[in-house]
Formats: sequence, C-alpha cells, structure tokens
Amino acid sequence: MTEPTLRCAECTISLCANMTTLTCLDCESPLEVDYPGHDYASAIPPMPVPKQYLESATLGEGNTPIVDLPAFASRLGIRSLNAKLEYINPTGSFKDRGTAVVIAAAKQHGVSEVVEDSSGNAGASVSAYAARAGMKAHIFAPSSAPQAKLRQIVAYGAQVHSIPGPREATTAAAVAYATEHSLVYASHVLSPYFVEGTKLFAYEIFHQSRDSMPKHIVMPVGNGSLLLGALKGFSELKRGGHIVEIPRLHAVQARNVMPIVAAFQGLDDAPPVETTVAGGIAVGTPARLEEIVSAIKTTKGSATAVDEEKIMAWCDTLAHTEGIYGEPTSAAAFAGLAQLVQQGIIQPDERVLVPITGFGLKDTG
Repeated sequence: MTEPTLRCAECTISLCANMTTLTCLDCESPLEVDYPGHDYASAIPPMPVPKQYLESATLGEGNTPIVDLPAFASRLGIRSLNAKLEYINPTGSFKDRGTAVVIAAAKQHGVSEVVEDSSGNAGASVSAYAARAGMKAHIFAPSSAPQAKLRQIVAYGAQVHSIPGPREATTAAAVAYATEHSLVYASHVLSPYFVEGTKLFAYEIFHQSRDSMPKHIVMPVGNGSLLLGALKGFSELKRGGHIVEIPRLHAVQARNVMPIVAAFQGLDDAPPVETTVAGGIAVGTPARLEEIVSAIKTTKGSATAVDEEKIMAWCDTLAHTEGIYGEPTSAAAFAGLAQLVQQGIIQPDERVLVPITGFGLKDTG
C-alpha cells in the first residue's frame, strides 16, 4: 500500500496528507482519507497514522462492550436489542475514537497547539488527548454548555473560550482564532482523521457480532461523525468481502433541532432551532449535512425527530430498567427507535444496535 492521501469524495481530487486542509481546494467538499492499493481482505482497518504515533497518543479508547437489552427489547416488541457502551471510552464519550487519531496525526506533523470547538464531549476529548501528547489546547464552547463538561475540559489543562449565542457562533470564533494565530483547527466535524477513528466502531461491531450482526443501527446525530465513521468502516468491510450488506443507519434528532430530518424528508427549510436537553446533537447547521443524508439513504436508513419529554423519559427508563446511565443525547436514540418500530421501519424479528454515546454524569439534562 502506498502512503495514505486525502481525497475529495465529490470531485475525486487527491492531495498529500496534512493537518490544515479540511475541505477540497476546488469544490470545498469535505475530504476523506484514501488508501491506494490497500488489501481489505484482512479485516484489519487501515489507519492514516504510523503505529508509533497512535500508540503514543492513545488513552485506551475503543473495544467497548456490546450488551444485550432484553427488557427494552420486550418493551419495544423486537427480538434483539443491543447497546454498545461508548461511554466507557476514556473521557466518557465516543469522541475519543476520533480524537485519538486526530491528535496522533497532529503529533506526526509536529503540531504543538490545537484549536477545537465543542458543546462539551469533543472538547473534553481533545483536551485529554492533547494533554497526553504534550500539546496545548484551546477549546471554544457555547456559554450554554453543561458545567460538568466544562469542568472536565478545564481539568485537562485546556484554555476554555466561552462564546455566547448559537452553536454556529462558537465554530466561527474557533476558526477565526485558529486563523489569526496560525494554529491547527483540529475539528471533530471536518477533520478526515476523525472519521478514521470513528470507523473503528464498525469494525468492532463486526468482530464482536459476527453471525449476529445488527440489521439496524439507531444513533443520535448532530454533526454526524459517528454515523459517517460507521458507514466508512462497514463499507471497507464490505469491500473486503467480510459482510454482505451494511447495516441500515438511522439518525435520530431532537424535534427542537432537526436539520438532518428536514433535509432527509426533502423540506426546503428546517423548523426554527429551539433549546433541547440533547445538547450533543443541538447542531442547527451541520457542516456535512449533504454527506450525512447521503449516508442514511445509501444504507436505506431513515431520520426521525423526537420530543423533549420522550428523550428524558427514555433516559430515566434506560437507567431504571437496564442499569445504563446515558446522557440525554444517547437516550434520544431509544425514543427514535420506539418510533421506528411503531412505524414499521424496523420489524420485530430484526436485530438492532444502539450506541450509548455519552455518560449520564456528563449532562444530567
């Protein structure tokens, strides 16, 4: 295999791997890592960063367990329901998967200071991994971010920049700061390296499930980094002949912030953004909206929106019934799953998996 490159998924232009180019220089579409000449027959995921850099940056992320949820399955009237406990990752969310690769790549390229914007989980993750790698981190967070998440960011030694206004204002401030100070913008939304980390979610499901692969994966989606990573991982597994079909990927959003659902349904405009308890998916204008909708349609998945009351009800029920304390963002997926079953999109005899994307103590709603 030759050296990994960055490739535009739209116009297929390629360029050398680097930390500063996040979108195509011609069409401004997001970039992805390409592995020319890689043999996918091994079912070992190709990675864009040499092993020594990955090993120096890791905090032990990944290899999260899959647990059966028999009580929930019975309640919903389906045969098989599993949860993948992503909150067991080092900083309490799935974001550690992507961050580990981003920071390893940054270390490979000699970066010593990074900028990131986040409503909480990604900021905590980048702060922790930057500390591990001996880097300084600037985290731009909405002033409305949960205090527990902000305290976690500060604990790792990062400098927090609190930004008032909508979530998009935080991103704009981070980009402006990185540009002004000639720093690397380590975006968990746009960095092609981040998806290379989240794709391992799919590889793990394959290796852990084998003959009991899920037919459906239902997940909360804001910026789409886990969904896009899952699609890439499963696509690589299919390319290597390890799976026949990719699980159907379903996106769940809060009804108060539902741009992906609106785009999936073909609406000209999404409803006005309102406050939601599911802060991890409170993204009014996802940077990779078209790519997310395409991924859902490619896998014959769906997108659904859920009410605030249902999110909190399922959050409580998950803890009371299965002993799993996920943050409200994670619980939104179960509220969405219930709707998909009621609508007949998911059949009673089909296997379903839901990732618990973040730990409940990080955001008590």
